[in-house]
Amino acid sequence: MIADNSGNRVATDEEGYLIEPGHWDQAVAEHLAAQEHLHLTEEHWKVLRFMRSFYDEHQIAPDARFTIKFLAEELGYGRKARNYLFKLFPYGYVKQACKLAGMKRPRAWSTG
Repeated sequence: MIADNSGNRVATDEEGYLIEPGHWDQAVAEHLAAQEHLHLTEEHWKVLRFMRSFYDEHQIAPDARFTIKFLAEELGYGRKARNYLFKLFPYGYVKQACKLAGMKRPRAWSTG
């Protein structure tokens, strides 16, 4: 359990992923980042906001390729986007980016 901006308790599974993605907010992301020993920069927040927007529109976590495309085209990283994603989230897209964005753990994906 962790707390959101209002001090409400938010449930996580045994791996630390949110059980209900709708309970995500900035405080939740910051708490999860601290557990992962990450300091969230503006670049992290841009990725997390993109992922949340994608989730809100499609009701599923974006595959890494969509996030890489966002980094390449929207943030201007081009061919370096994939490497930059793993620089931001060094323990992997599912392990850190999806977790910090408040997604349920994608069971069908690898941990990369």
